Amino acid sequence: MEDCHNHSEMNHQNHGGGHHSMTMDDAAMFLRRFWYTTVLLIPLLLVSSVGVKFLGVPDFDGRGYVGFAISAVIFYFSLIFFEHATHEIKARSYGMMTLVSLAVASGFLFSVASTFIPSFGGMEFFLEISTLIWVLLFGHYLEAKSTAAAGSALQEVAKLLPKEVHLLVDGKAQDVPLEQIKPGDTVLVKPGEKLPADGVIVEGEANMDEALVTGESKPISKRTGDKVIAGSICLDGSLTIKLEKVGLDSTVGHIQKLVETAQTTKPQLQYLADRVASLLTFVALGTAILTVLVWTLAEGQTFAFALTLAVTVLVIACPHALGLAIPTVSTTATSLALKNGIFLKSLKKLEAARNISIVAFDKTGTLTEGKPAVTDVIAKDEDGLLAIAAALEGGSSHPLARAVLERATEKKIPAKHITDFKNLAGQGVTGKIDSKQFWLGNEKILDGLDLGDMKKDLVQLSDQGKTVVILRSEKEVLGLIAIADKIRPESKEAVDSLHRAGVKVAMITGDNDGVAKYVATELGIDTYFSNVLPEEKYLKVKELQDQGEKVMMVGDGVNDAPALIQSNVGVAIGAGTDVTVEAGDIILIRNNPADISRLLVLSKKVYTKMVQNLVWAVGYNVVAIPAAAGVFSKWGLFLRPDVGAFLMAMSSVIVVVNALQLKRIKL
Repeated sequence: MEDCHNHSEMNHQNHGGGHHSMTMDDAAMFLRRFWYTTVLLIPLLLVSSVGVKFLGVPDFDGRGYVGFAISAVIFYFSLIFFEHATHEIKARSYGMMTLVSLAVASGFLFSVASTFIPSFGGMEFFLEISTLIWVLLFGHYLEAKSTAAAGSALQEVAKLLPKEVHLLVDGKAQDVPLEQIKPGDTVLVKPGEKLPADGVIVEGEANMDEALVTGESKPISKRTGDKVIAGSICLDGSLTIKLEKVGLDSTVGHIQKLVETAQTTKPQLQYLADRVASLLTFVALGTAILTVLVWTLAEGQTFAFALTLAVTVLVIACPHALGLAIPTVSTTATSLALKNGIFLKSLKKLEAARNISIVAFDKTGTLTEGKPAVTDVIAKDEDGLLAIAAALEGGSSHPLARAVLERATEKKIPAKHITDFKNLAGQGVTGKIDSKQFWLGNEKILDGLDLGDMKKDLVQLSDQGKTVVILRSEKEVLGLIAIADKIRPESKEAVDSLHRAGVKVAMITGDNDGVAKYVATELGIDTYFSNVLPEEKYLKVKELQDQGEKVMMVGDGVNDAPALIQSNVGVAIGAGTDVTVEAGDIILIRNNPADISRLLVLSKKVYTKMVQNLVWAVGYNVVAIPAAAGVFSKWGLFLRPDVGAFLMAMSSVIVVVNALQLKRIKL
């Protein structure tokens, strides 16, 4: 049997309502005590008055003493509550544990007095108090398990890092413990192995499973030059990776920091629950004293009878349901959000998200891919045009050249051989393919050649803010290639789903008006701001707020930091390696703007569950406390302590079950 005081290292962060930050070890401790108590309750039931009256157990001398001995052991298991109550009293933050301890202690001591002092009336309820302890232990097990859920999800993430790493030293692989790697090291990752840290592929190509870190279910193809994330799995092919962010600086480390931060925050409704629980302590104590006075002085009942009712008041007022009401919802919400790639740094802000009237998106890297890509090809023979353009751009590292090369690679167009290649400053490039001369660049390479019907295409594409490159031969213009920061396929779905939810959408970008207008029109965005400097974005958020809007700002979390802070709810969006812990109240680990509408759904559902739980927990006490005090006695209704303990237990179970319903929600 473990010593109750070995658990003093349990985190005693009391928040008025007795909500503690607990670990899986605490959950295991409460469960052990629950099972010990379960076993002891069987003999206690047999020697109690219930056993004698209803189960036909023969009465015997000293039955009360046996009951006392068994319940004393059970009472020992409840000392953990007194330990927590001491912390509440020292902090002058009287909450759930104070009232729990009061109920248990008063009931137990009253029963001891009844057993050993014959003149006390002989009314003991060891069984009822032991049942209450049994219920409380199970309730605390549920709370501890629920509270530890988000943290344990992170321990699972940490487990996904390999214990050993193939470190490359002078080209040879050496197996070293994970702790020994540092930024700048080069490691080998074989098929089926996990990545030890964030880094860049210097050699190799493979499909990566990033599901655990980003929630992205599809394998992602990665090749030389691409960034990779700690905790993702190399499905096929071997990779040589140069490590950049190791340990706490890696994605996994950032995620751990995020959840630790989230566990120290509370939703606004928790503060209300804490105040109510604190108030309930005084209400219960006052009612218990009043009950004794009224029944002994006004009603002329015995002191033992009045004290029985008073103890029932304390037992039934035990605000366990109130203590569980918000934390169970919060922890379930944190776990659900984690599974959907949403990290809640602030539960208060999740609560605030339900009132958002407009979502303001940063454009580059949020609504768009954040890198140039070919959007349009105007030509009689698209493949032929791309084959020539890719050959001309083959030696260039310019982002526009990379966009052309990527499009050719996607379409599996074989590379053509080029000779006499030249860079034409301020114009483009030229070279020979199969002895024919070609030019690729801006309008300056036309040198008098007529664009013909392509003139209107060039104007139209340029008006959309796209960069247009022209391909010509010696005699004619072969076609146009339009390059722009491509709109993410998910962005349209994101805007549409927000509109369906009755939320307006804005866009804030540093790009010119042509680009901004094109993206806003394509996506159906309600309002946009163009040519905005990064440091001025927060002024646009303030402008919207001054118009009475509740603004959620969604940005990449680096240059958007002031705007994220200014907004009512700041959401940092970014792929695993770019998670910024400092900016944003909520972080979307996937680069998917559609997750915003999922976040708003979660916010509304979570708030509803919190309100339901609070109403139930408070409503139960409003009815139960007067009933226990004997207010309804003229109708013959008296609540015995055992019935009180059962009702209190049921209210806690209802609150937990209601919170767990959140897990069924499809975001």
